[in-house]
This record gives sequence, structure tokens and C-alpha cells, in this order.
Amino acid sequence: MEEKLRIYLDNAASTWPKPECVPRAVEHIIREAAANPGRSGHTLSIEAARVIAEARRQTAALFGISDPLRLVFTGNATGALNIVIQGMLGPGDHVITSAMEHNSVMRPLRAMELRGVEVSVVACSADGTLDPDDVGKAIRRQTALVVLTHASNVSGTVMPVSQVGAITSERGIPLCVDASQTAGCLPIDVGRDGIDLLAFTGHKSLYGPQGTGGLYVREGLEARISPLAMGGTGSASEREEQPLFMPDKYESGTPNTPGIAGLLAGIDFVASQGVERIREHEMTLARRLMEGLAAIEGIRVIGPRDPYHRIAVVSFTLEGVEPSEVAFRLDDEFGIMIRSGLHCAPSAHRALGTFPQGTVRASIGFFNTARDIDETIDAVASIAYNR
Repeated sequence: MEEKLRIYLDNAASTWPKPECVPRAVEHIIREAAANPGRSGHTLSIEAARVIAEARRQTAALFGISDPLRLVFTGNATGALNIVIQGMLGPGDHVITSAMEHNSVMRPLRAMELRGVEVSVVACSADGTLDPDDVGKAIRRQTALVVLTHASNVSGTVMPVSQVGAITSERGIPLCVDASQTAGCLPIDVGRDGIDLLAFTGHKSLYGPQGTGGLYVREGLEARISPLAMGGTGSASEREEQPLFMPDKYESGTPNTPGIAGLLAGIDFVASQGVERIREHEMTLARRLMEGLAAIEGIRVIGPRDPYHRIAVVSFTLEGVEPSEVAFRLDDEFGIMIRSGLHCAPSAHRALGTFPQGTVRASIGFFNTARDIDETIDAVASIAYNR
């Protein structure tokens, strides 16, 4: 019996497979250097601390961060965003965000509303595009923060971060960018783009393990952001108060050294391939997929038509068939793994006109091939013609 194809197109949720260097790095730490970094003076502790320091250095270099100590390791982008939103905002503050945000932004913002923070959600067009001037118009005297996704996890739309950054920089308002979908597959330079706070995850286009991520904090902003967790940092141990210096202020407790080692390996892999080369490969396949799906009767492809105004996330709907059924049939009949539903982003689906049913989302990674895309187009066509 012929083995069914196995095609993974859920990279926006978590990239798979990982480069072989990633599991090797994780295993090496667990087997050879799984001591507590920064807590002891012996060889294994020093080696673990060295790995974390190198990961901090390489991550900073990837994002154009001149001082690696401005970078904090977290468990994921959600943790990083919560540090900013909960730690920075208070009663009477005003915050601006877009209609395309993931719930990792929306939920903490809605929680802060209950504590007296006013939230303005700037509308986006039917393909998810944001007009940066609309952000400028929403700014008030009380505006303390602008939070913006770099690219939508639903439509793939790339947001005008640098244009918004120019506006917020001129007005003296911090800009926090959620780079969950772009770190590793779209060039990011915090200085060039006017980004004051950058939240990212390690397990997507940085090809690291799950449970890794981080936050960049521009110099001086740490004085305005309270830590969500306090405890042992391995530094200033003579004091019972939390350290106020970076990155220790936000890195209490034993870090995920094996995960950070895997993240370092993933970032090394991304650097070896080049972000621009990764983007070119993914967008070539995204264009192929979009064109193939658009030719199928009953299919609506969501998001900008121009592939270079988006990342390699391609959401679509099939007239007369629920997204969940399309996803189930792709997996069950064709071995194609994708995601359906609202993708933890109900606000984005409202803006795109796909709420409450959601979409079918195929998200492409560096290890996908043209054959994967062609097989997916054929499979969707089969489902469409056999509704």
C-alpha cells in the first residue's frame, strides 16, 4: 500500500521540521551542561551561562540591537507582550492597537481596560492593510503606548511598522511590535524601524524549540515597565529587592537553558541561510499557492494580492464548506496538515469579514517545496469539486 504524503503547512503556528542542529543543541545542553547558569562558579554553570550570553548576542545582532543586554529571554511572545502591556500601563493611560491583532495583544489589553486603561483599536481595510496616518490621528495627550503586530497571522498582511515608528518617535510614544510571525523571515532592525519594544517567539521562523522567546526594551524604558515576576536572578543576591538593571529585572528564576541553546542553533541556521533568501523562497511558494487556489471555483483567498505586502501565510475559504471540514479532509484524505478556525485572532477575522466561521490557513516554511504546494492545490481542488 502506497504511503500517504505528509505535508506540513502549519508553520505560522509552529515551524516543523526543525533544522537538525536545533535538537542536537538541546540534547547537548541536557547531557553535558544542564547546570544552573549564573548561580554557581563551577564549569558547568559557566558553560550554561556562556550559551545564554551567546544566544543573547546573536539574537540582538539579528534584530539590529546594539546592546545585547537590552534583550530579555521569555517563554514566548505572549509572555513578552504581557510584560509590556501589564507592566507599563495604568489607570488613565491610553493605548492604540490595530484591528489585526492576535489575542496575545487583545486579551491583556482588554484586561487592562478593566483597570482603567483606555484602548483604541484602529480599523484596517478588508485585506488587513493599516493606514499609518490613522494611528497618528488616534494619538492623544494620554497615549502611553502603541502596540502593533508586524504581520497578521490570519491574512499575512505586513503592517507599516517603520512608518508608524516614525510617527511614534516624533511624538515620543513607545512603539511595541509583535514579531511573532516575522522574526526570522522578514528583516527587522529596531533602530531603522523605530521599534522601542520588540516581542518575538523562538519556535516559529527562528526555528527554535517551543517555550522560547524574548523582548527587546529600548534603553530607559525599563524604568517605566514593572516586572510581572520577581525572584532569584543570580545577581545582587545580598538584596531582597528585585534588581532594576537589564536583563535581570525581567529574568527571575532558572532560565530554559536547553531551549535557549536550541534557539541559538535556530538563529544560527537563519543567519546561515539569510533572512532575505528565506523570504524569497517562502514568497515564491506563497505566490504559487495563491495563484493556484484563486483558479479554483468557490475559493476566496484572503489578504493582499501582492505577495510582497504579506508573509507566507495564505488563508482562504471555500464556498459552501466549513473551514474545519476542509482542514479535516486535507489531513485525513491527503496527509496535508493546516489550521482552520479563528487562529486566536477574532478581531482580525471581523476586519477581514470571515468571523465567526474563520478560514483555512496554509502557512509556508523554509522546508516546504513546490511539490508540497502543487499537491495542496490539487487536494483543495478535489475537495471543491466534490462538495
